[in-house]
Amino acid sequence: MRFITVRELRLKPAGVWQRLKTEHELVLTLKGRPIGILSDTRGTDVEATLRALRRAKAELAVTQMREQARRQGLDRLPMAEIDKEIGAARRARQP
Repeated sequence: MRFITVRELRLKPAGVWQRLKTEHELVLTLKGRPIGILSDTRGTDVEATLRALRRAKAELAVTQMREQARRQGLDRLPMAEIDKEIGAARRARQP
């Protein structure tokens, strides 16, 4: 995984595009922290690529939520307790 800075993208865009051709993916950083991903999409269906990326991000979010629930012991709640929590959340949303 290769990293580029926002500054590098701003000052040397041609170099970034050239690296993207060979690396295919670059992680964009700001102040040393990742803020985005640049991905080569030449010759591909951009919409299909975006759908796949969104699906992967959603799967990662679900995996992280499940892991957090497991760490907190919430994966062992009885169904009655789960139904009670769902009911309370729904009541709280009603105006």
